[in-house]
Amino acid sequence: MIPPVISARSDTSPPGEPPTGRSVLAVDVGATTMKGAVFGEDGQVRHSIVVPSRADGDPVGALRELCRRLRAEALASDVAPAGIGVVTPGIVDEAAGLVRYASNIRFRDVPLRALVHDDLALPVAIGHDARAAGVAEAVAGAGRGLANFVLLPLGTGIAATVVLDGDPVPGTAWSAGEVGHMPVYPGGEPCSCGQRGCLEVYASAGGLARRYARLGGTPGLDSRAIAAATATDPLAGSVWDTATQALGIALATLTLTLDPARIVLGGGLAEAGTHLFDPVRDALRAALAWRTAPEVVPSAFGVQAAQVGAAILARRAAGLPVPDGWAAPVSAPVGS
Repeated sequence: MIPPVISARSDTSPPGEPPTGRSVLAVDVGATTMKGAVFGEDGQVRHSIVVPSRADGDPVGALRELCRRLRAEALASDVAPAGIGVVTPGIVDEAAGLVRYASNIRFRDVPLRALVHDDLALPVAIGHDARAAGVAEAVAGAGRGLANFVLLPLGTGIAATVVLDGDPVPGTAWSAGEVGHMPVYPGGEPCSCGQRGCLEVYASAGGLARRYARLGGTPGLDSRAIAAATATDPLAGSVWDTATQALGIALATLTLTLDPARIVLGGGLAEAGTHLFDPVRDALRAALAWRTAPEVVPSAFGVQAAQVGAAILARRAAGLPVPDGWAAPVSAPVGS
């Protein structure tokens, strides 16, 4: 059975009288940190907390502790939360509220919705981080008003969200969008997934840093430092060029398969702005010999997209409406 989509369009409230003028809690679980926030009725962040993910210790316990702390801080400020949304990477069964497998955060068959509901006694929405980011972009970001677009958050890994008629597509087994493991250089460098030549090896923030170090670069440099060093460090320049070329090839494959109206790049790596976007756009155009390339634009929310999506899912779980443009950012993104 094909799982249902997660609606990204504005909601209508269910029968009855849903709570109004109330906040929601949103948590974005990453491989390194977990980001929690309290969103007010107007879509603006009232409080925020960032804590380590503790993936090598008790990652589920760390997440539950963050959720309890976030609710306590909201109540201490006389802000009554109406619901909570929690999003993670990996294979996430939103319908069952279950994280089936997420290697970067060491989750396997975690009944997250039940656990968080037991702790907080609030309506709980569980989602996939990239699909939640797609919800945010569709409601109030770079995909607003479009019938279809593709979002790629470029972070520790790379996933994608395919949005059709305002809805992110989860796939038959909740695994749609694993483009990080799309082979861009067949027979290339090994990936942790067991394949070779995966996009994530070359063009994710984590993969780029690992590749630079493995080829003899200055130890400890992250993707931002590598990007900044490209003008003076030949190895940094070579690794960066390979990354942008790999990303352009992947976007060409997505374009030929899906024909999106727009491609949106988000995540930390996209903060490199035109230093990333210009060569990626060039590589995409070069890979499409017979058709026009779709526009490639930065996420409106940047690294906060998944958390905003979690807040939108929380409002829906609580029976609160999500007006078109809710939580829209106040400043323009970089790289446009």
